[in-house]
Amino acid sequence: MTDRSAIDALLADAKPEQTPLPPAEERRRLRVELHLSRAQVAAALGVSASTVGGWEAGREPSGEVREKYAYFLEGAVAKLHAAALAKAPGEVPVDEPADEGQADVLDDVHVLAVPAPCVLCGQPARQQVEGFPQHLDPADCAAAAPAPVVAPTVDAGLARGAQAAAPAVPAASERDVPAPAARPVRAVPPQRPVQPARSGRGDWKGGRSGGRGMAVAPVGRRVQAAADVPDPIRSAVDAALAEHGGDVEAATAALVKRAIPDAMALLDHTRKGGRYDVVAHPWLPDILRKGSSRGADQIWEARPKWTRPELPAGAHEVTALDINGAYLSALKTHLPLGQLEHSTGNHHDKRRSGLHLITPPVWEHDAVLPSPVGQRDEPGPLWVTEPTLRLLQRVAGPRYGLCEMPEIHESWTSGSTEGLLEKFRIALREARDRAISEDDAVTLEYVKAMYSKFVSTLGESNYNRELYRTDWMHLIRSQAFANLWAKAHRAYDEGLMVVRAMGTDELHVTGGWRAVFPEGRHVTEVKVKDVYTVGTDTDDPQQPENAPGGPS
Repeated sequence: MTDRSAIDALLADAKPEQTPLPPAEERRRLRVELHLSRAQVAAALGVSASTVGGWEAGREPSGEVREKYAYFLEGAVAKLHAAALAKAPGEVPVDEPADEGQADVLDDVHVLAVPAPCVLCGQPARQQVEGFPQHLDPADCAAAAPAPVVAPTVDAGLARGAQAAAPAVPAASERDVPAPAARPVRAVPPQRPVQPARSGRGDWKGGRSGGRGMAVAPVGRRVQAAADVPDPIRSAVDAALAEHGGDVEAATAALVKRAIPDAMALLDHTRKGGRYDVVAHPWLPDILRKGSSRGADQIWEARPKWTRPELPAGAHEVTALDINGAYLSALKTHLPLGQLEHSTGNHHDKRRSGLHLITPPVWEHDAVLPSPVGQRDEPGPLWVTEPTLRLLQRVAGPRYGLCEMPEIHESWTSGSTEGLLEKFRIALREARDRAISEDDAVTLEYVKAMYSKFVSTLGESNYNRELYRTDWMHLIRSQAFANLWAKAHRAYDEGLMVVRAMGTDELHVTGGWRAVFPEGRHVTEVKVKDVYTVGTDTDDPQQPENAPGGPS
C-alpha cells in the first residue's frame, strides 16, 4: 500500500484561496468617498495608518486582518450604493458637484468619529469642512437658534483665548431663500486682527495693554505649548506604573513586552503631517530573501570584528569605550521610500538609496584601522547597503584618500530621504535623555527596547506585522557600523591607537581619549566599559606577557 503521509502533510499545510479584494486604487476610492481617513480605518481594523496606506498602494493583507478589511470594503460598497439609490431628485451627489465652486467645498468634508461643536451654532456636529466642525444641513443649525455673533476685536479675541468667531446664522423664519440641503456651508475662520505696529521699545501698540507678541490663530491651527503636547512615552510609563502599583520591575517588564507595537504607534504619531508616503510591505528582490528558515540573505552589513594585529613593544593601558545608543543614532540614514527598482552600471544616484552589488577596493590599512566593509574573507563582488557604499566613497575621496573607489555592478534602489525617521528618533532620544537626567530606569529600559526591537523586527519577523522592510533593517544596522568606523578613524586621526572595533558600540583605544570623545550616558557621549593592560613592561621582567590585542 502506498504511503500517503506525504500527501496528508501537503494537504494539512495547504491553505484555501484567500478572500478576494478589489484593486488598490478601488480600495482608496471607497475610503475617500466615505470621507474616512486612513487613521479611522486603521483604528477600526486594529492596524496602523501606514499599513492601510500600504494596502491602498498594492500590498495584500493576510490572515484575519484580510477578512476584516474585505468586510469593510464590502460594507463601503453597499453604503455608497444605498446612498446613490436614496438620493432625492435634484439633489447634487457628492461625486458629481453641480459647479466648480461646490466641488472644492465638498472635497474638504470629513466625517468626525466624535461629534464636535459646530462653529455656527455650537451644537454637536459630525461633519467637518476645511478643518471646522459644522452641520451640512442648515435645518440642523437653525434648530439651535443661535444668538447673533459679533465679529471679535483684538481685545475680545485675546480675552476669549483666541477662540474662533463666525457670522451668525439667522433663524429659519428669517431666511428668505433656504440654502440647498446638500451643499455644506463653507466654514469662515475667525477674522485676523489688524497687525499693530511696533514701538521702538519692542512693545505692541494698540490691542490689549501690555500684550507682547500675542496673536489670534484659527481653530485647528493653534500652536500648542510644549507642556500641552501629548507625550506617548511618558503616558505609557505612568500608566504602567499605576497599573502595577508602582512596582518598577513589573512595570518595566510590561513595557518591554509591548515595546514593538508601542514603537509602531509612536512612529505613526511622529509621521503625522509627513511629506512622504511609505510602502510598508513592498515586494522584495531575491537578494533579500533567506535561503532557508535559519539561513541569511545575500546582504553584507559590514559588521566590524577587528583587532589590531600587532602592538608596539611595551605595556599599554587600553580603554574599552561603549558607544551610547548606536542603533538610535543610526535611525538617521538614507532610507528608500517605495519598492526597490533594479538598475545596472557603475553609477550612484545620491537621491536614491538601497542595495548595491560592488567590488570593494583593496584595503591596505588593516594594521591600524578596520576596513569599512568589515572583516570579509571571501574575495569578489558582494551586496552592500547604502551606508556602506557611501562610507567607501567618502573614504576614497580627497578628504581621506585611503582607498580606491568601489565599482558598482548593479543596484536595487528607490527614492529616499535621510529624515524619514528623524521625528521618531528625536522623540526617543529626548525621552532617553530625560530618563537619564531624572534617573528613571523604567523609561530608559522601555525606550531602549523600543528602538532596538524596532530595528530587529523590520525583517522577516512574526512580532512586527505593521512594517515589513528588510532593506531598512540592513541599512540601519549598517549605518551603526559605519558610525563606529567613523569614530575609530577619528580616534586614529587624533593620535590615539585603535586596538579593537566590535559590533555597533565597542571601540578599544589607548591614549587620552577624553580629549577626543566626551564622557557620559547621552547619545553624543561614550562611557567606559572596561580598562585593561596589554603587552609587557620591558623594565619589569617579572610581569607576565599578555597576547597583543586582547585583555589581560
